Amino acid sequence: MSIAKRILLGATFGAAAFAIAQSSAAAPEPAKTAAKRDAAARPAPAARGARPPLITGFVQPGESRLFPRQMSFPDENGRVGVAFDGEPFDTAAHPFFSRMPNGRACVTCHQPIDGMSLTLPTIRQRWEATKGTDPLFDLSDGANCPDLPRGEAKSHSLLLNRGLFRVALPWPPKRVDGSTVDPEFTLEVVSDPTGCNLSSTYGLASKTPKVSVFRRPRMIGNLRYIEKARLYYNGKTNEPLEIDPLTGKHSSMLIMSDARATSLLAQSMDAADKHMGLANLPRSSAERIIDFVRRVYVGQVQSNVAGPFDRPGVPPALGVKSLVSGEWGVNGNDRNVGVFGFFDAWKSDAPPRTKAAEFRASVVRGYDIFFLKPFWIRDTYGINHFAQMPNPMKQTCAFCHNLQPVGVDNVPGWMDIGINNFPHSGPAPDLPTFKITCTKAVRPHPFLGREIYTHDPGRALISGKCEDVGGLIMQQMRGLSARAPYFNNGSARTLREVVDFYDRRYDIKFTEQEKQDLVNFMSVL
Repeated sequence: MSIAKRILLGATFGAAAFAIAQSSAAAPEPAKTAAKRDAAARPAPAARGARPPLITGFVQPGESRLFPRQMSFPDENGRVGVAFDGEPFDTAAHPFFSRMPNGRACVTCHQPIDGMSLTLPTIRQRWEATKGTDPLFDLSDGANCPDLPRGEAKSHSLLLNRGLFRVALPWPPKRVDGSTVDPEFTLEVVSDPTGCNLSSTYGLASKTPKVSVFRRPRMIGNLRYIEKARLYYNGKTNEPLEIDPLTGKHSSMLIMSDARATSLLAQSMDAADKHMGLANLPRSSAERIIDFVRRVYVGQVQSNVAGPFDRPGVPPALGVKSLVSGEWGVNGNDRNVGVFGFFDAWKSDAPPRTKAAEFRASVVRGYDIFFLKPFWIRDTYGINHFAQMPNPMKQTCAFCHNLQPVGVDNVPGWMDIGINNFPHSGPAPDLPTFKITCTKAVRPHPFLGREIYTHDPGRALISGKCEDVGGLIMQQMRGLSARAPYFNNGSARTLREVVDFYDRRYDIKFTEQEKQDLVNFMSVL
C-alpha cells in the first residue's frame, strides 16, 4: 500500500477513533489508581511557622507543601523515588511552584507523584475533579487548538488520550536572534484532525504562521548528568555545538526534544513564556528554578516483586541515592563500566525458587540483552548516515543509551528512529500528518528521499534542514515505571510497547522471554 493511501485511510479512520477518544477521555480510573489520587485531598494551609504538610498527591500552583530530601510514590511496578540534594523547603515560596499568569506553575506538568513528569491517570483525574477547568487544560497548549470550545473533552483529546501538549513553532523557523531561516524544504498539511495547522488564526496561513506539533513533557530529574556537554561538537552532524547566548557556554543539545533551548536558563524562560503566559521571567526566579532542577533526582526505589532497593544485596545503581552521588560524564558502553553498573548482586547459580528470585533473574537477563545482545541498526539518521558508520551496522541498545547512570546518548545530537516518520511510525489518525518536500538544491534525506511524510518534523522545524526531518533527542531511562506513556508522541502506552516498537523497527526477533526480561529490567530503573 502506498504512503498516500495509508494517510488517506488514516484520515478516514480518524473520525471513528476521535469519537472513541471523546467517550473514553474522562473514563473512571481503576480503583487502585483512584485510591492513589485520593491522597491528593487539599489540606488547610499551614499556620505561620508550622511545618507544611508533605507532598502526597497532585501539587497545586502556590500550594504550601514540604519538598523533602527524599520521598516516594506508588507507580505501576512499585514505587518511584524523588530525591533533592538540598535543604527541605516550602513549595509556596519557590518559583518552580509559583502560580504564573495563566494559573499554572512549572510543577503543573512536572509532578513528583509522576516522577517529575505527567501521566494519563493524573491528567484524567484533574479533568474529572475540575470538570476541565484546571489550568493544566489552558487552551494555549492544553487543547488541540486554542480556538476550540473550552471544557469539552474532544477539544483536549490529545492531552487526555496521549498526554500531549501543543507546541507551536514559527514557520519559517526563527533563529535566536530573530532572523528567519531559509528552509531546505516545503511543508504541506496532508491531514490534521486537530484543525490547528489549518486554522486561519493559529495555522500556517495565519498572520503569524506556525506549525503545531504535539509532544510529551520531559522529566525534570537527573539533569546534572545531561545539562553539560561532554563533547564540543554535535556527534550526529559533525558540526560545532551551539553556544547558548544567555550563558556563553556550549549546549549539550539534550535538554528539549528538538534541542531548541540551548541551556536550562533558556528552557526555563521559554517554558514560562510559551506554557505559563509570562513573557519575561525574572532572571532571579529563573536562577532559583535552575538551582532546584539541578538538584532533583528520579529513579525507581521499589519493585512490586523484588521489594525495596535501599538495602544490601541490591545492584548499586538501582534506587535514587546512587543518582545523587554518581559521577558525571561516564561512558557506560564498556564492559568494565556498564551503563547501569553491574547486576552481580542479583545473579545466582541456584535455580530460582520464589517469584522474587525469578524476577531478579529476569532483570539480570534483561540487562544482559540491553548491554550485550547485538542487532542490525539500519536506515537511522544520526547513526548510519556517516561514511564511517556502515548501513546496516551491528550494535546493542547500550551503543546509543550509553551515558551512566541515566541511559541517554553521551554523543550530542538528534536522531530519527522512526517514531514520527513514515514508513516506521505506527498508525496515528489523531495526529497531524505533514508532507515534506526537500528542494532540488540540497541533497535528499539519506534514507527517506525528497518526499517525507511525518507526524512531527522534529529538529527540522528549528534548523530548516531536510536531513533533520523527524530528528529528536532521546529521553533518559530512569523512573520509567512512573511516567508512561512513552516516546515524544505518547505512542507507547507500556514498556512492552516500547520493546515491541524496537523489535519491529529493527527486525530484532526478540523471543517472548527476552521481551519480558527487557520490560522487567526497564521497570526497575
